[in-house]
Amino acid sequence: MIRKIAFLGTPEISTTVLRYIATSGYEIPLVVTGEDKRRGRGSDLTPSPVKLAALELGLEVSHDPKVLLETDFDLAVVVAYGRLISEPLLAKGTFVNLHFSLLPRWRGAAPMERAILAGDTETGVCLMRLVKELDAGPLYQVRRVPLDNEICLDDLAAQLGKLANEALGAELALGDSAFSASIEQVGPPTYAHKLSVEDLRIDWSCRGVEVLRQVRLGRAWTVLDGARFKILSARVSSAEMGLAAGELSGVHVGTQDGVIELGRVQPQNKRIMAAGEWVRGLKHANELRFV
Repeated sequence: MIRKIAFLGTPEISTTVLRYIATSGYEIPLVVTGEDKRRGRGSDLTPSPVKLAALELGLEVSHDPKVLLETDFDLAVVVAYGRLISEPLLAKGTFVNLHFSLLPRWRGAAPMERAILAGDTETGVCLMRLVKELDAGPLYQVRRVPLDNEICLDDLAAQLGKLANEALGAELALGDSAFSASIEQVGPPTYAHKLSVEDLRIDWSCRGVEVLRQVRLGRAWTVLDGARFKILSARVSSAEMGLAAGELSGVHVGTQDGVIELGRVQPQNKRIMAAGEWVRGLKHANELRFV
């Protein structure tokens, strides 16, 4: 019977599962998470979202996974931890991973982002056993969710966090039979490499739908008058304005196959604002071009 569950995770989406385990009657002997980091120039070290949640719950926290070798646990649950688990740890007990894709599609660090960028029509959560090879273990539970052309990364993360709890809860509910039956992954794998800054730079010569996929990740950017300019929300426009790629007319921008309408933007060194407000503050709004 599973009573003690160790937890490994780092970002905000991992906290959903940590809190679920903590409120479901299981003992959590140890939480392992990424190191504290500086989030801005000259700023103090900031704990990971998982560390903050664990401390709030009164749980023991470590940045060193080797501590688990000396920890008594029945199961270790990994959610977006950010590091590979060593073979000695895998040999100590059962390690399972909640991965935010439909494996074997999008193994790796950025499965949600890559699914959106690729225009996938569905994604989901897989509960799998951890093995030496990256995200290649057999599957215990799978949950699916459709993807449309509007959902943003934050909303998708919230949906998948709930599905992760559902998948883990369903397996744990099997009692002594939990984590005993699994199926192998089927199909060719694809890899969700971590996004670079350039992956988030908008190429205005692309189709409007591809531009909007980048925008839906929440960190898309372009260049205006030599300065970085973030576009946080936008939508397809039905306006027929004959704009060239990257050409601006008010809140409208040309793409390869049409026009998008800007929603929320953030010029460099300024606050987030509505695109209309930004345009009203410009002296030459119709003489600008994104590059």
